[in-house]
Amino acid sequence: MTISVLDRTDGTAEAPSLGQLHDQAGQVDDELLPCRANNPELWFAESPADVEHAKVLCQGCPVQALCLDGALERREPWGVWGGELFLQGVVIPRKRPRGRPRKNEAAA
Repeated sequence: MTISVLDRTDGTAEAPSLGQLHDQAGQVDDELLPCRANNPELWFAESPADVEHAKVLCQGCPVQALCLDGALERREPWGVWGGELFLQGVVIPRKRPRGRPRKNEAAA
């Protein structure tokens, strides 16, 4: 299911709110949404381990597909959306740690 972008009166588009996601997915209790039940900072964390944890939490979310579709449509600049990590509007496989990469990848 894809999320439709709402047309505003001035002809521009607006991203759907969480309430509109609920309307499209049926009535969903906020406690069932991992991004509402846990610390929201986790979905925008600097630590690769925290980002992976957020991605795992999204796997059981009842609005995961709607969240991902909406993030793709809006080209979210960063964060975990629908179980996927976004950077500069595109999905990337994993977050790289800060600092210089190791010379020998096998040591990582």
